Amino acid sequence: MIRTVITGVTGRMGSTLLRLARDAEDLRVVGATERPGSTTVGLDAGLAARLGAMEVPVVDDLGKALDAAKADVVVDFTSAEVSVAHAKLCAARGVALVVGSTGFTPESTAALAESAKTIPVVAAPNMSVGVNVVFRMAAELARVLGQGFDVEVLEAHHRMKKDAPSGTALRLAEVLAGALGRSNEDLTFARHGMVGARPASEIGVQTLRGGDVVGEHTVFFFGEGERIELTHRATSRDQFGLGALRAARWVVGRAPGLYDMADVLGFQRTA
Repeated sequence: MIRTVITGVTGRMGSTLLRLARDAEDLRVVGATERPGSTTVGLDAGLAARLGAMEVPVVDDLGKALDAAKADVVVDFTSAEVSVAHAKLCAARGVALVVGSTGFTPESTAALAESAKTIPVVAAPNMSVGVNVVFRMAAELARVLGQGFDVEVLEAHHRMKKDAPSGTALRLAEVLAGALGRSNEDLTFARHGMVGARPASEIGVQTLRGGDVVGEHTVFFFGEGERIELTHRATSRDQFGLGALRAARWVVGRAPGLYDMADVLGFQRTA
């Protein structure tokens, strides 16, 4: 049994992860956290997440959860800032970590990588197996189509999402730039007014927000007289959770390092 701690257990992803981990035959939930001041602190995690009693209390600090149980792995979908702090706690205790948070800056990514010198960390903006297949396919399409196609990325999420564009859209754009021999300086995130003709090297990344959209990402390859669209649509959060738990199973026992879902799935890196 892989002894697992879930953070943010009453949030959208936290409660999904808690349910999926509870139902998995090879995982055992041994710890659960929520933010300090949450009314759920001290409650049974399963009851707090409306899943039924699990005999695991909600605590307001990951360090407390790790000290109370001999965990093998922490699965964390909180925020970039909180995930960096959680990584330091895991590194101090030698516990593997899976991070699905988004909104990382170069500085917070560097801080996460620092902790990964001590423990194995899987970090990915999207844990869905399908999305990570799309990353691979997008890179291959870009390489085959070459420079004669204009490339754009469009993403849509629910109205409550805080970061824009999504981490998945950013990763898609970076994969495409790498496949086409371009840099992140070629990425364009907004157009307004008289912007002039589209530069040939530009990769546009556009954002939509509204309703309860779980997540949609489309890569457009615009050519002369033809267009190719590569789309992934998420209709529930379960696929993110299932991918994260797949990563949790994979990362336990690995050498220290900063890994992503390409490593988990055995793909060669696309960028």
